[in-house]
Amino acid sequence: MKCSAIQLLNEKETRAGFGEGVYEAGKENENVVVLTADLAGSMKIAPFIKDFPNRFIQVGIAEANMIGIAAGLTIGGKIPYTTTFANFSTGRVYDQIRQSVAYSNKNVKICASHAGLTLGEDGATHQILEDIGLMKMLPGMTVIVPCDFNQTKAATKAIANYNGPVYLRFGRPKWANFTTEDGSDFIIGKAQKLSDGNDVSIFACGHMVWKAIEAGKILEEKGISVEVINIHTIKPLDEDAIIQSIQKTKCAVTVEEHNIIGGLGDSIAQVAAKYLPIPIEYIGTKDTFGESGKPTELLTKYGLDTPFIVDATERVIKRK
Repeated sequence: MKCSAIQLLNEKETRAGFGEGVYEAGKENENVVVLTADLAGSMKIAPFIKDFPNRFIQVGIAEANMIGIAAGLTIGGKIPYTTTFANFSTGRVYDQIRQSVAYSNKNVKICASHAGLTLGEDGATHQILEDIGLMKMLPGMTVIVPCDFNQTKAATKAIANYNGPVYLRFGRPKWANFTTEDGSDFIIGKAQKLSDGNDVSIFACGHMVWKAIEAGKILEEKGISVEVINIHTIKPLDEDAIIQSIQKTKCAVTVEEHNIIGGLGDSIAQVAAKYLPIPIEYIGTKDTFGESGKPTELLTKYGLDTPFIVDATERVIKRK
């Protein structure tokens, strides 16, 4: 398949995919419990609250307490989903996650919305760009960054049946929705190849997967054969898929709505350094905080938009 064959279905918020997914997970498993830190509306969990009020806990603006309660709930066999913004899900409560969840290998699902620059006008204090790095470094923590509404819904349902702590990262704005509606193309720990190519591998996660596809379409028109791979699971990483791709293309571009230090790019580079050293270009924020602005304008200012991916791809091919 080529990038040009990938069709846009509609535009939906990935956080809305979480809301629908957790509601369905709750219908399927009575052990699913949802906690929130005063952000029920933002997290789109009203349907869950309405139908399962006895399985919902409003903790208030007390995120550290929320993580502690969630860890305790797992002892009784519950499957707690904690919900708040990504900045408050990680940076504010890292000690509690490390000690009460990761170290104890508790079955807590840390669900984090409003991640990255596309949070927009809320600005640098809320636009966490370090969370993937923070969470993937925790022993035993699974890190998932789905690319659209459909995949976020599928991932939200899948983690209910996945034993162990999980960090699930998604976003605020309406975004391109293009994966299968039934979620059949999502498997935890298995990369999703979206297009076949021989000239370059583009590895992306989250909102940036669609930007990679847009870049792929432009590059294909220039005669460049592009392999776009959605690395929705940052950890455990699908090393086999990465190796198979770079063995063909001999170069790569990584694309993430996150600091290039500690994120997806670092994970891809570690695999390449170990098995097949290749030239790599990195698209992401460059050791900086964000700022207030419209999501699409911020992506352009910080070098994450489609033209930057095209330029990086053409550069890396020349480096082979």
